[in-house]
Amino acid sequence: MTPPKPHRVLLDRVSGYADEAAAYVRRRRISRRPFARLYYANGRSGEVGHTDAGAELFVAAGRLIELTSKRGKS
Repeated sequence: MTPPKPHRVLLDRVSGYADEAAAYVRRRRISRRPFARLYYANGRSGEVGHTDAGAELFVAAGRLIELTSKRGKS
């Protein structure tokens, strides 16, 4: 039996990586939901998930980011 041609080995490896990357992106797209991560003064952090409070924090954080990005451009 002859060994596989070098370009085929490389193609198989690259296509394997591409398949894994595509699967990762699909999983992230499915599970991507708005959330807010809170960092406390003592170093502890927590995540506020799929609640009304989490949605409100997510919107408020988005507004803060938008405000600071506009302020930095001026």
